[in-house]
Amino acid sequence: MASNLPTILLSSGEPAGIGPDICTMLIKEKIPARLAVLGDPQLLADRARALGLAFELHDRKMLAEVTPHKKGHLEVIGVSLRVPVQPGQLNPANAEYVLELLKRGTALCKISKQSALVTAPVQKSVINQAGINFTGHTEYLADLMEKRRPVMLLVAKNVRVALATTHLPLSKVAAAITRQSLKQVISTLRHGLQQQFGLKNPRILVLGLNPHAGEKGVLGNEEQQIIQPVIDELSGSGLHIQGPVSADTAFTPARLAECDVILAMYHDQGLPGIKALAFGDIVNVTLGLPIIRTSVDHGTALELASTGRAKADSLKQAVRLAIKIAADPESVCF
Repeated sequence: MASNLPTILLSSGEPAGIGPDICTMLIKEKIPARLAVLGDPQLLADRARALGLAFELHDRKMLAEVTPHKKGHLEVIGVSLRVPVQPGQLNPANAEYVLELLKRGTALCKISKQSALVTAPVQKSVINQAGINFTGHTEYLADLMEKRRPVMLLVAKNVRVALATTHLPLSKVAAAITRQSLKQVISTLRHGLQQQFGLKNPRILVLGLNPHAGEKGVLGNEEQQIIQPVIDELSGSGLHIQGPVSADTAFTPARLAECDVILAMYHDQGLPGIKALAFGDIVNVTLGLPIIRTSVDHGTALELASTGRAKADSLKQAVRLAIKIAADPESVCF
């Protein structure tokens, strides 16, 4: 029944980028959910017309007005731009608009059962140019919901990668990895995989921080002093966890077959591997929040905005995964 369908709130992201484009492309898709795009109605209508999409736009004032998705129809919960937008041209004046999309989506998810927030890409640099300290969706949503340590999880059909740290300069990564922080990350990761992916006892493979996982202290001692003691402690408590292993062999077929998730120590240690294996089919999931949140695996692609050359593949994957988690976490095991 329609009343049992999940509700998907879709933040359209940076207005000068491809976020509005790929959101409107969902007009062509069959989506088993009540889907509402958060954004400026005129902006979304203009992008849909620029892409040659035939559509009916429904500007909804309340979530209760949103109906099950139908091809050719776009349900919009309107948020007004601060200033007009030129595709491909960033404007700090719209930074507050971008953040308002996230605030509205989060608030609506909190009051709606079986709901999820799916986010199109934002441009971190222009938000900071507006004088707002913004390092990424993951951190912003955690602050918004007063959650200390969210976990970024990248999901594809053949691999999952979680991050012990997220958007940090490389010079700050080592100091951010402590026994306490690592245990918190692993606890959140385990709970998220159990609750949102139906994995009762997930197999976690932990990477080392240094080359060759420290080479027994020759190339760094974080593995010996921090990572290995945490793994030993958690393994002794019954958690299916192993490592630390060298990142340069972690993404081989043999290693991937041994685990349900790889825990990387930093952003560019984990993401290159999964993106090389499955770019375009990856979904970013934030664990540790009181709502379900998924996102695309790419940036704003300003040069493609309003050209018709952007692809919505990753957004479609993010919506599909959000629907599965919201409707039945047990069905997400792959």
